[in-house]
Amino acid sequence: MSRRGPLVAGAVSVVVALLALMLLVLPKMGQVSKARDELAQAHDQEASLRAQVQALQEAQASAPKTKRQIAKISGEIPPTVDQPGLIRLLTDAADRSAVDPFTLSFSNPTLDTGGQFSVIPVQITANGTYFSLDEFLFRLETLPRAAKVTAITVAPGGETTGTTTTTTTTSTGELAMQLTVEFYTTDTSAGPGSQPGPTQSATTPGA
Repeated sequence: MSRRGPLVAGAVSVVVALLALMLLVLPKMGQVSKARDELAQAHDQEASLRAQVQALQEAQASAPKTKRQIAKISGEIPPTVDQPGLIRLLTDAADRSAVDPFTLSFSNPTLDTGGQFSVIPVQITANGTYFSLDEFLFRLETLPRAAKVTAITVAPGGETTGTTTTTTTTSTGELAMQLTVEFYTTDTSAGPGSQPGPTQSATTPGA
């Protein structure tokens, strides 16, 4: 009996230690592991928030430039056709380039195939020297409104005189240029083939 006592006591101590390990230590270890996972997630969230803050700061810093770009694009492709304003721009470019005579012919706006904007074709006829026509083309390219030349022809100019039986053309050293130029507007209800929009007149009830 005296020998079994220490053995029993030792076994009991081992069992107590195992119970303590199971009841106290293992749960704490699980809590520590969970805390580490939460800490890692917190670090990831902090890194993500820092990246978002940096992106917002960069966007705030570039906001004035972005606003200028938006304003520039809005001027190049305005929300309306504004034919009078376009006539003034083209006439001013012709006057500054010393091309004469100068005529314009507007075609009906058509909806672009993508349905995002309307195209305004304009036929332009201008007479002048090589240098004046070159100057006019330069001013056309640098107009505040976006423009695309889709066709151009240049021929010798001259003065035609004569009677009912004879006609004589005298060269004046000038050239005659004909252009087809496209201008644009974001108004998709600006012309034939476009979707009905706010510029379409209301239908009278009962009509």
